[in-house]
Amino acid sequence: MTAHADTHARVTGRALVDRSAAERADDALIPRLRSDPTTRVLVVRGDRVEVSGDSALRLRWSRADQAPVDAAWAFLGRADDGAALLLARVEAHEGSEGTWASLRTVGGALSPVDADILAMAIALGRWLGDSVYCPRCGAATQVRSAGWSRQCANCSTEHFPRTDPAVIVAVTSAASPHRLLLGSNTLWGANRFSCFAGFVEAGESAEAAVERELFEEAGVRVHDVQYRRSQPWPYPRSLMLGFRARAVDDAQAHADGEEIAALRWFTRTEIGEALGRREAAPADDRLLLPGRASIAHSLIAEWYAESA
Repeated sequence: MTAHADTHARVTGRALVDRSAAERADDALIPRLRSDPTTRVLVVRGDRVEVSGDSALRLRWSRADQAPVDAAWAFLGRADDGAALLLARVEAHEGSEGTWASLRTVGGALSPVDADILAMAIALGRWLGDSVYCPRCGAATQVRSAGWSRQCANCSTEHFPRTDPAVIVAVTSAASPHRLLLGSNTLWGANRFSCFAGFVEAGESAEAAVERELFEEAGVRVHDVQYRRSQPWPYPRSLMLGFRARAVDDAQAHADGEEIAALRWFTRTEIGEALGRREAAPADDRLLLPGRASIAHSLIAEWYAESA
């Protein structure tokens, strides 16, 4: 199997970790598991975790007594051997370098299970850090459900981690099955391209969001909108809904100049060459695609494999 032929399989959309949600109802769960020597703790500093390994990266787990004393704790679930998995989240600091890395940088090199755990831990950790006060009345909240909810000490409102749905779309050509439309964000380098994405608006279906985003950002009308798979992406709290759609008229494509600086119809050969190589040097003008941790890479690689 070639280096790029298996990349689309990393984003499966399937549950890979036993979250054991029924255990969260136990108010004494976290203290009890912190005293259990078999418990494994994932320390997250901001959005970074410690990783180990050379050819195959993996998450580095700690014992509960090794975690920072000021951490926010949550129950992540159970490992295959039954061991409890806990999150200990603290704010980032200067020591979060070296072997500490983010989901963006190492997600594609981790096993699917480790990548799934990391996405959950970062999303939950960010919410725990950002939801200290009640958005309804402003009073302090208290952690409940082993880190999966907060209750306001004043108005008793219960709050849960927020997830924002967003669509991400690989657009195929109306004229040829061997051409794919990709765009370059205004914040990126000139040779970095990816699928088109945007948040689902209030009262809008995911399919309608696909059509609206493509017309707003790329000027194209699309049809044959097909759902492919989803991916949690905790930057900041998104659930990416992956689609493929077909352009009605290739000639309509043009960048909006606000979010999208440039767009192009890429051939299968160009996509294959970009998938088959590692990250190019900063001064290199070759096509750069999204990293393997992202669903964007998965959608592109899947299209390439199917159009072979």
